[in-house]
Amino acid sequence: MLDSLDSLDIARLRPIGLSPVQLQHLARQDIDDPGDHAQLMRITEVQRDALHLHDGVHEHPARALPALLAAMDLQADALAVGDWVLAARNAHGQWWASRRLQPLNQIARRLHDGRDKVTRAVIVSNVDTAVLVMGLDMDFSLRRLERYLALVRMAGVAAVVVLTKADLCADTADRLRSVQALLPTDTTALALNALGDEAQLQLNPWLGEGHTLVLLGSSGAGKSTLTNALLGHDQQLTGAARRGDGRGRHTTTARSLHVTPQGACIIDTPGLRTLRLDGDASGIGAVFGDVAQLAVACRFRDCQHGDEPGCAVRDAVQPERLRNYQKLLREARRDTLTALERRAQVSVWKTRSRLARAVGKGKRGQD
Repeated sequence: MLDSLDSLDIARLRPIGLSPVQLQHLARQDIDDPGDHAQLMRITEVQRDALHLHDGVHEHPARALPALLAAMDLQADALAVGDWVLAARNAHGQWWASRRLQPLNQIARRLHDGRDKVTRAVIVSNVDTAVLVMGLDMDFSLRRLERYLALVRMAGVAAVVVLTKADLCADTADRLRSVQALLPTDTTALALNALGDEAQLQLNPWLGEGHTLVLLGSSGAGKSTLTNALLGHDQQLTGAARRGDGRGRHTTTARSLHVTPQGACIIDTPGLRTLRLDGDASGIGAVFGDVAQLAVACRFRDCQHGDEPGCAVRDAVQPERLRNYQKLLREARRDTLTALERRAQVSVWKTRSRLARAVGKGKRGQD
């Protein structure tokens, strides 16, 4: 039975991410477990109902108890790579996770079925830094980067932006400056070639022992190549992007946690085709600080920065950035509505559309 934090082998667990901040977070929880000989382990991979757990020395295949999965499902939650769990062997020597400890943070997205159902999908848990990977080829998109920044900011996770394939881009410096211009002041952007030693040198400040990083980005951005460079060997499969659009081929099919020679933990993830934010509209302001600051000078307190007179934002912010900000706000507000509220909203839109068509017909009849 795991009675207290005093029974933990902290030196053994530190290489798999038991940082001082994480330890303090666990200390605030009741970690007693009803099972005998339970151990604190970290999830390094999730494959449907199968898990890989790491005890700081060895990795073990495991399963989660049905009671644990049912309890998490009731809370619209799920086990994810990076979670800390209590696990023990059964009489047959099989490892079973009986409890998930409350994570320090979670990066999650929302999935919409196109009708009334919105579900929450957890990407990773207990992360110190999100490495937002974007290629300097056809993968380059400032609007997508803003969305990724909002995703991690709303989760309370620090970010660093890594622009890969710098050796293939003729205007690396200009693109790096354009990225730096839209980032919050506490976020760093780097441009590098992930095929050599440059990645380890530039990302060294984030590779300290026990520090957990997650690599996020679209398919073909170079996440697996970057992972291999930081690990110092080819752990992850890599593949070339398609010539037509630069898209990747999902060489990484599951999230997985790896330990670097410096002692940091890296979680590689598959590319995300769709990325709906998990959070309310208030969290988006952390990424669009310029909009929030300018909005104070708008004539109307509830200015939407559209056609309202006296708007201080509309002429000061690039149109593409402002449209992306407004789009993210609409998504966040829509996803927080209940199914009943969404149906009521659709009904209002249909009524307005019918009235607009009726007015249009009336005007054509008068002509």
